Amino acid sequence: MTSQQTIQGLRSGQYKGSKRVKISRGITEFPREILDLFNTLEILDLSGNPLSTLPKYISRLHKLKIAFFSDCNFTVFPKELAQCRSLEMIAFKGNGMTTVPEGSFPRKLRWLILTNNQISSLPTSIGQCHRLQKCMLAGNQLTSLPNEMAHCRKLGLLRLSANKLTSIPSWLFSLPELSFLSFAGNPCTPSFEDNPVLDTIAWSSLSVQHLLGEGASGIISQGTWKHASTAEKAIAIKLFKGAVTSDGSPIDEMNACITAGRHPNLIDPIGKIHDHPEEKRGLVLELIPPSYKNLGLPPTLESCTRDAFQPEMVLSVDRCKSILRGIAAAAMHLHERGIAHGDLYAHNILIDDKGHALLGDFGAATIYGKDHEMGDRLERMEVFAFGHLIEDLLGLVERRVDEDSVMGEKDAYVVEGLNLLHWRCTDPVVEERPLFVEVHEVLAGL
Repeated sequence: MTSQQTIQGLRSGQYKGSKRVKISRGITEFPREILDLFNTLEILDLSGNPLSTLPKYISRLHKLKIAFFSDCNFTVFPKELAQCRSLEMIAFKGNGMTTVPEGSFPRKLRWLILTNNQISSLPTSIGQCHRLQKCMLAGNQLTSLPNEMAHCRKLGLLRLSANKLTSIPSWLFSLPELSFLSFAGNPCTPSFEDNPVLDTIAWSSLSVQHLLGEGASGIISQGTWKHASTAEKAIAIKLFKGAVTSDGSPIDEMNACITAGRHPNLIDPIGKIHDHPEEKRGLVLELIPPSYKNLGLPPTLESCTRDAFQPEMVLSVDRCKSILRGIAAAAMHLHERGIAHGDLYAHNILIDDKGHALLGDFGAATIYGKDHEMGDRLERMEVFAFGHLIEDLLGLVERRVDEDSVMGEKDAYVVEGLNLLHWRCTDPVVEERPLFVEVHEVLAGL
């Protein structure tokens, strides 16, 4: 029903008592009728309308938790939202916003999306958002971050790609829960001149068969490649969209994928596409057999920075250990090449029935360089994300145990070892966490 909602329905009182209102066209100024829903409204989505201001009395919406104003015309972040006492999630993606005044954010803010604007600085008052967990700032004009942000101790995910940062502040590496960081496409990251070169593949030698999936950065299709020296080969084709995504630039994603190279637990790149008729960038990748399925589902509005899982998803202890060992090996390989994946989540992992795991989606990856002075800390930050993965997979093992009501001595020993490893990987002191080499050794020894 929500996708069919209209301004006419709102004005006629049709949505009285609604928890959610979504109207995507027909609104040029904020409808006063929305304020009449103050006793029920929790989710408001007015994205795609030419709105540029909000009324002072929007704070009447005392139950409002989520507010989306993406692809509108707000050039200044509306300070009125700071008075919405229940507001936890705000999105102003793609507004052409230039200014965020001091005191703009509500104190309960957990999730802030300001992707793809023209913001050059953040207010120091963001440091008062002690519940902030997810902050999406890719595709702006930021040259620095306010030091007060160091007080955002719950921050778990931070997207800084495609800005103008000349350095990454050292306080970022002391945040106890920061696990998903991206900062590709800034002046402080290395150039790509020294990266490995991937073979170029002419678009004319490829044929697209059918869609496999679509993400924020591009479209993946199954196809074939006719190569002069080999037989026709079944492959996957990823064509990148041009725009900056919530994670960063598709160009940076492609460079990270190429620099990562080949590994048994990564989806291997074969070549870089050239001569596309619409000049789109793209990669030819190894085709993953259909026996591989997604391990997890993306986070929900409630879980914020943590994955969700299908209710029927269960794992044996052996399969759990195999998945973790494979992903640790992939992460170790990436950091040896000076790459942070930035999105080490179960929903970016494919697994087969035997527990072989493939880590995909380099949309949030950052090439920081092997000699980066904060390289070890960047790796240990990602080790925290791996700690989340251990905890999530142990939860899927517990589901299986609940079904079978039994666990052998050997499995119990492995679970105990995984619990200990999880505790070490999520140490709030960044320097105390192991590197992926040690993580992999521990898993191999279980």
